[in-house]
Amino acid sequence: MRSAIALVACVGVLAVVDWSIVQREHHLESGRIVYLELAPVDPRSLMQGDYMALSFAIAREAQAALREARQAEDGRIVVTVGSDGVAKYARMDDGRPLAADELRLRYRIRAGEMKFATNAWFFEEGTAARYEPARYGEFRVDPDGELLLTRMRGKDLQPL
Repeated sequence: MRSAIALVACVGVLAVVDWSIVQREHHLESGRIVYLELAPVDPRSLMQGDYMALSFAIAREAQAALREARQAEDGRIVVTVGSDGVAKYARMDDGRPLAADELRLRYRIRAGEMKFATNAWFFEEGTAARYEPARYGEFRVDPDGELLLTRMRGKDLQPL
C-alpha cells in the first residue's frame, strides 16, 4: 500500500514538473521579444561560479513612481516598445488599455526593490570577457507580462 501511494505521489510530482517545463518552452517559443537596458553590477561569485549581477534601467525609473504610489507589492508596469524592440518605462499599470506600442511587464518587490525576471546572468567559467560589453538583456514576454531572460546583447543589440 505504501509503495502504491509513493508511486502515485511520484507520478504527480513528475506531472507538475513536466507541465511547468511545457509552459516555459511555450513561453520561449511564442513570447514577444523585448530588450531591457541593463547595468551589470558584479561579474563573479566564488560560490556560484561566473555570473553577471543585473540591474535594469526601467526598474530605477519606475522605483520613484512605486514609492510615490506607496506600493509595496508585486505588480506590473507599462513600457513603450520602440521599433528596435527596446522597452522604455511609461507608467505604472493602472488597468487602462494599452496603446499599440505598449506592453505590460510583471515585476516583483524584493527587499524593497523592483526586480524583473532575474537578477543574474550565469555563464561558463572563463567566458566573462564575452559578456563585458553587455548593455541589454533579451527577454521573451508572455501575454501576462512574465519575462524570461534568453540572452545578452551589446550596445547595438548585437548578440553576445
